[in-house]
Amino acid sequence: MVEIVKMSAKGQLVVPKEYRKKLGLKPSELFAAVMVKDGIFFKKIKLPDIEKEFRELVDATEKEFKRKKITKRDIKEAVRWARQK
Repeated sequence: MVEIVKMSAKGQLVVPKEYRKKLGLKPSELFAAVMVKDGIFFKKIKLPDIEKEFRELVDATEKEFKRKKITKRDIKEAVRWARQK
């Protein structure tokens, strides 16, 4: 499938509607642009949700602490011990 598109004065290219639909592309999605021999390759990318990943890590840590019955006092003692080293 080949479509011809024209670059605007602002350097913008339009992804044909059929391509957007087939690939499920939505406005404001991010792409990496990579120079290749005779042009540019665009690859859709998804940046990680750092806040979500951090919350998941905190939740998993809290769950593990509860499972192992680690208390706030245990943590304070561990920090005090580590600071003495």
